[in-house]
Amino acid sequence: MSKLKIAIQKSGRLYEESLQLLKDCGIFINNGKDQLKVSVDNFPMEILYLRNSDIPQYLEDGVVDIAIVGENLLAEKQKNIEIVQNLGFSKCRVSLAIPKEIETDDINYFQGKKIATSYPNTLKNFLQKNNIYADIHVISGSVEIAPNIGLADGICDIVSSGSTLFKNGLRETVTLLKSEAVLAKTSNLDEEKIIILQKFLFRIKAVLKAKNSKYILMNVPNDKISIISKILPVLKSPTVIPLAEEGWSSIHSVIDEERFWDVIDELKENGAQDILIIPIDKMVI
Repeated sequence: MSKLKIAIQKSGRLYEESLQLLKDCGIFINNGKDQLKVSVDNFPMEILYLRNSDIPQYLEDGVVDIAIVGENLLAEKQKNIEIVQNLGFSKCRVSLAIPKEIETDDINYFQGKKIATSYPNTLKNFLQKNNIYADIHVISGSVEIAPNIGLADGICDIVSSGSTLFKNGLRETVTLLKSEAVLAKTSNLDEEKIIILQKFLFRIKAVLKAKNSKYILMNVPNDKISIISKILPVLKSPTVIPLAEEGWSSIHSVIDEERFWDVIDELKENGAQDILIIPIDKMVI
């Protein structure tokens, strides 16, 4: 039987969360020390630990079938690769930054300036779209130090919290693109591997849906069941269980994490009491 070859970073910011996602999907890995290729016993998958910058090329060449990789890297490498699922972790952005004493946020500040970056293609495309002509200096690492040593007037780099910029006397001005971890695939999967990928995606979606949802239980007066049910739209219909106390019922449902507090306030305003919130491990719909 075929095995789906998946690439993940062998080190770096995506490594731990990629392994956690696989674990949450029921894929158990027995890593030997310093192994770069590992077979999975309980799912038709083989894991390759690769250098982050090499993953897009391996995907395009079909050396690996799928990969967990940052959108920012795919945009920079400009390969023939399809994103099949956003994963919601390792969120960041590629942004321009300048010395903090410079007050303007106008992109025209960079007209004729020197910009240091590890993302030359992304930066070049952005500058061309905005009719900015700048001198791009490509640096493989420690981009933030460039303005301090007189190498550049500003930088273009990946930003998460912004703390690294702050420590180097820089501030973020313009965001070129937003990024998160994604599952990407090569363009030449055979039918058998496509079936395996679909099974893997089913598991991923169940995990992601659970992370973005909460199980909720509450006690509600019977005359409020209808209005409370309309506030809980995640499932087809909430579960309603009569309580021992006459005139009251317990309602069970699911709410979206992003609307959590708004929904809670609305439930309380409409008579819900004794509200309990429970995390969900998996959610299959």
